[in-house]
Amino acid sequence: MKISKFRLLPSFAAIALFAVVTQWTMTQTLSAQTEAATEVVEEVDAEVAPADDDKSFIDMYKAGGWAMYPLTLLSVAGFGLIVYNFMAVKPGPILQSEIVPQLDEALTALDIEKAKTICDENPAPTTNIIAAGLARVDVNHYNVEQVKEAVEEASAEELADPFVLINYLSVIGSLSPMVGLLGTVSGMVKAFNVIEAEGAGSAQALAGNISEALITTASGMIVGIPAMFFFFFFKNKYGKITSRVGRIVGDLQFTINTAITKR
Repeated sequence: MKISKFRLLPSFAAIALFAVVTQWTMTQTLSAQTEAATEVVEEVDAEVAPADDDKSFIDMYKAGGWAMYPLTLLSVAGFGLIVYNFMAVKPGPILQSEIVPQLDEALTALDIEKAKTICDENPAPTTNIIAAGLARVDVNHYNVEQVKEAVEEASAEELADPFVLINYLSVIGSLSPMVGLLGTVSGMVKAFNVIEAEGAGSAQALAGNISEALITTASGMIVGIPAMFFFFFFKNKYGKITSRVGRIVGDLQFTINTAITKR
């Protein structure tokens, strides 16, 4: 499905807005976790100076360790897919409902060439499916099964492509928490290594590793939860659209079958 450059401009603005909102959310969440880690450190060793509560987002990002880099890539990909699907998964570009009356009129008159021209001039999944069925229509030797098979084959191809990009949101929603968990395990391993090397009294070193573990866990959830939500949102929305595609194509098949029978 082609999208003009002017239609892409709102997507860039939306991505920027998502980035700002996510940065603010992560800052608030991670600040709370840093304060909790600081309280634990103070209880273990009262002589350790409290952590700076005014840490910037960049400081927290660096504290998250290596796992923040793949999580950043996943978050950018997730935001891009969300914006794209908001623009692409719409009834209008897929159904082309406004030309259905023209197709119905042409098929009622058994003007197959006119119907093909209408489909060619208005490319969309629905019109492409109809055009595939019309390509096997022979008015003098009409075979219902051949037309039905052509429509089914075209439907499988045309309707599968948009759903691929929706499915990628599910991949991001599943991978992000797992990457965050891997970063958590990495941070805890470092903490136990510190205990082994310096003993449990080194509270400040432990706090840094525990902070890394908490930050990556929160970041993975922040990226994964919206991705999974929008995956199911777009999946359900696309399912409703595809059911309407089947209804439109079925009605037009009935129209041409009736016209040929009455000929």
